[in-house]
This record gives sequence, structure tokens and C-alpha cells, in this order.
Amino acid sequence: MKLSKNNYLKARDFILTNARMIERRLFEFYFENGNKEGVFHAVYAYRNCDGGFGHGMEPDTASPESQPLFSVMALETLDEVGFLSAELICKDFMPYFESITTEKGGIPWMLKPKTEYPCGNHFNTVKEWAALSTTAPLLGILEKYKIDTPWMKKAEQFVWDEIHRIKEKHIFCYLCVPRRLSFLQHTKNRNKATRAIKDLKNWILTDGVICKDTSDDGWGLYGKPHSLNYAPSSKSMLYSLFTKETIESDIKELINRQKNDGRWDTWYGISEGTKLEWAGIQTLWTLKILKNYDRIES
Repeated sequence: MKLSKNNYLKARDFILTNARMIERRLFEFYFENGNKEGVFHAVYAYRNCDGGFGHGMEPDTASPESQPLFSVMALETLDEVGFLSAELICKDFMPYFESITTEKGGIPWMLKPKTEYPCGNHFNTVKEWAALSTTAPLLGILEKYKIDTPWMKKAEQFVWDEIHRIKEKHIFCYLCVPRRLSFLQHTKNRNKATRAIKDLKNWILTDGVICKDTSDDGWGLYGKPHSLNYAPSSKSMLYSLFTKETIESDIKELINRQKNDGRWDTWYGISEGTKLEWAGIQTLWTLKILKNYDRIES
């Protein structure tokens, strides 16, 4: 099954009329021969003088303050379009990350807002502890670009300790899986990485992790992942976990969930405006998945 040309154009129009500039630039890059420089400028619009990224780079907050997660997201976005370099990482990113490193050697997931701006409740209750979900992908990118800094030694020890401690205790971890895989793919410690990937695969196959009930409105969203959340392309490290029948079934369900206005929707957002922004993010993500599996009519 493929997304029809007409429905693809509906999704395109939804993104170009409702999504944020960063999603529009990414859409142009992936689907309309846009350039990576355009993505760079959209990403750097969120950058602060301290070198971190803020300004609601994730739409759950309107705060301009720099956040570790947003700064990692900026790195990941520039990496995926091929704009990063070792020089840019060391010059524009590492001073900020080093400034927020905890005693354990890792960087936090989020920092508590210091100013009064609208935000999701989870921002006000965040623990400013070192986090696997931000430290691991940062290390993965540093390894990928063959960067070697003293900061990495303690951070890597923290990541291995945290991987051992967590042992995949809750389904919400699936949101962090791609970031963990980035580290496991590029770390020099291949023996530990092989064991960690095996443990991760075993956890994903545990009954109850994958949401098999396609009648559930939350299917594929927070806490209710399907195969495509783990295998966004046939080249994914986790693709082999799923049968072709499972992948095909989930692609069909994903296509059928498109709304009349072209979007793929989410239930979250702190306002009607940010719900549209999240829908833009979700729609772009879905189109990228369908493109990866050649499921868009030409």
C-alpha cells in the first residue's frame, strides 16, 4: 500500500501552511531538493548567546532559555542533513555542554525554567540530573566525527553505568532508543555495545512493549510504540526484529490514520497553536517513514 499522490500533496500543504519554519525547511530538504544551509539557518534561529538552544525548539515550552535536550536536537538535525563538522561541534556546541555537565559526567535532560513562560507541567517538575537520553547521543556524535576531548571519558563511564542501571524498565524508554543507538553504533567499545544492543532487542520483544491494538487512539504515540517507531527504515539497526508482515501492516495503518486536512495528528500540545506545531512534526516524521519504505506514489 502506498500514500496516494493526492494525499501526499495534502500533507505537503499542511506542513507548508501550519508547521514551523524548521519543519518546512526539513520538508524542502527531504522532498523538494532543498539545501542543508536552509536547515542550518532554521536551526540556528533557536540558538542563544550561551551557545545553547531554546525558544521552544520542542513546542512544549515557550521559554527562550537554553535547554540540553534542545541543544542535542539541534546537533541531531544538523547531522541528519549533513551540515555538521568536527570544527562546528567543538566551536559552537561543546562549550555549552561542558558548562552544564554534572558531577557524574553527564548532561541533564532538561533544566528547570528560571523565567515565567508557558510550558508543559513536566518542565516544572524536572530533575536536573545527568541523563542517558542526552549524554548518549552527544557522545555518539562526538565519536562519529572522530572528536576526542577529556570531557568524553567521564561522560562515557556515566553512559555505560546508566545503561546497566536502567535495564529497560519502562516503555517510555522507546523515545530515547534512537539516541541510545547513536552511541552504541559509534562507540569504540564494541563488546559492550554488542551486549547492550542484544539487551535492547530482547526488551523490545517483551510482551506489552509494542502496542498491537491499532484501534487505540494513542497507537504510535507516547508509550504506545509500533514497529516503525523502532525501525524507521529498512536500514535501521532494529529492522530485523520485525517480520515483513508486521512492517507492512503498520505502514498500512499509518497511511490510514491521515486526517482529511493532510495531517497526522497527536494529542499533545499546551495550546491550539502548539498542537498544530506538533502535528507538523508528526506529519513530517510520517512522510519520512513512508519515503524510507518507498510508500509514496510518484
